[in-house]
Amino acid sequence: MTTVLIVDDQPLQRLGFRMLLESVPDTQVAGEASGGSEAVRQAAELRPDVVLMDVRMPGMDGIEATRQITANGGRSRVLVLTTFDLDEYAHSALRAGASGFLLKDARPEELLAGIRAVAAGDAIIAPALTRRLLDAYVHHLPARVEQPDDNPKLRSLTDREREILVAVGKGWTNAEIAERLVLSESTVKTHVGRVLSKIGARDRIQAVIFAYDLELTRPKPAGTD
Repeated sequence: MTTVLIVDDQPLQRLGFRMLLESVPDTQVAGEASGGSEAVRQAAELRPDVVLMDVRMPGMDGIEATRQITANGGRSRVLVLTTFDLDEYAHSALRAGASGFLLKDARPEELLAGIRAVAAGDAIIAPALTRRLLDAYVHHLPARVEQPDDNPKLRSLTDREREILVAVGKGWTNAEIAERLVLSESTVKTHVGRVLSKIGARDRIQAVIFAYDLELTRPKPAGTD
C-alpha cells in the first residue's frame, strides 16, 4: 500500500486526485494540504510514501515546500505536478529534491504509475527525458565555483564509478551503459547504486543534476542526437 499526501490549493483538484487514488487498491490518501506550510507539517506528521505536490500556491510555494520536506531527511518522496506553462519551475523543483515531475494533464494511469515508481525509489522521468529537460533549463544552473576534482563526493568515486556517473549524466539508460561500456546490466545497476550512495543522490535525476553542476556533462549542440 502506497500512502499519498495530496498538496494543491484547488479543492476540486484535490478531490479529483483523491477519487483517482481511492479507485485503486494499492494507494491510500494519507491526507490533504492546501498550501506549502501545511504540506511540510503534514509530511512530518503523516510520513507518507509520496507527496503529490503542486507548484504555485499562496504563501509557501511547492518548490520551497519540497526543499523543506526533503531536507528533513524523512521517508517521503516528492512528485511535483506542473502545467506546460510552468515548465520553467521543473528544474528548480528537481534541485529542491523532488524525485520527478509530471504534467497535470497526465493520463490517470501515468499518474498512478508515477506515484508507484517514486514510492519504489525510482525517478519517474526517463533518463533521456531528464537530459532533455536539463538541456532546456541549463541556463538556470549556478556558475561553477569549484573544479570538479575539488569536490569530495566526486573524489570518493572510483574511475569506473565516475565513468558511470558521466554516462548517467548523458541520459543513458542502464542498458545503454551496459552496451557501451561492455558490462552486464546487473553490474551497471550495482555501480549506479554505489554512485548514488556516494554522492548523496536520492535517484538518477539528482545524479544528473550533480553531473551538470560539476560540468561533467553539458548540453549537446543543437541538431545533434
